[in-house]
Amino acid sequence: MILDQLAASTLCRIEAAKQQIPLSEMKKRALTSVNEPHRFERSIKQSSVSLICEVKKASPSKGLITSTFEPADIARAYEAGGAAAISVLTEPEYFMGSDAHLTDVKQAVSLPVLRKDFTLDVYQIYQARCLGADAVLLICALLNSDTLRRFIGVCDTLGLSALVEAHTAAEVESALTAGARIVGVNNRDLATFEVKLDNCLKLRPMVPSDVLYVAESGIRTPCDIAALREAGVDAALIGETLMRSDDIGATLARFRKEAAL
Repeated sequence: MILDQLAASTLCRIEAAKQQIPLSEMKKRALTSVNEPHRFERSIKQSSVSLICEVKKASPSKGLITSTFEPADIARAYEAGGAAAISVLTEPEYFMGSDAHLTDVKQAVSLPVLRKDFTLDVYQIYQARCLGADAVLLICALLNSDTLRRFIGVCDTLGLSALVEAHTAAEVESALTAGARIVGVNNRDLATFEVKLDNCLKLRPMVPSDVLYVAESGIRTPCDIAALREAGVDAALIGETLMRSDDIGATLARFRKEAAL
């Protein structure tokens, strides 16, 4: 299963990073860095459906998404188009991501930035803060409730937001048990990569109104945004549709118009 392969690759990457900068040093750097606490969740907490726009070069299911890939330029287009936040893929082997993509984006725009990676070790949370991230992704399929709770606590000490991703009802329950303040429901099954937009609509009633609810994957048209708005979804994470767009600004304008109705 691809998720197992991603996890194995990530664990090797973490160990290599620890050889370069030990956990104790990474933690020290993270705790002494300056940031505005919880910018990400404040930014997506709006009256309309907020748009979290993704910088992504490739994926395991689609391969190379774009051959023209300048993270800073893409991020500037997102900011100009009214994005509430930016998600940056940093996983290198399967998504062709890089930590440098995140730092480039952070330097280019003033929006809060989510480090989208496969978080398996607390080291990555401290590392994300040092890279300038405002939020990290925690995936329920990889982490049990106790680990999620512990990782959310570490995020809080650093002023980071945690987007806790679920795909099933059981995973949503795990996220809530762990104390997630932001629950993202992935419409893509990470085991099969099948996408069903109604997955996030079906699970919406499980999440209380004081927890931010994010729809992820499979959002391709303004009509999709309309369905999310009607269901009371707080934010939508959009990646491939924007990365394939010939005019990011125009595409975002159509989405934002529907989100604000």
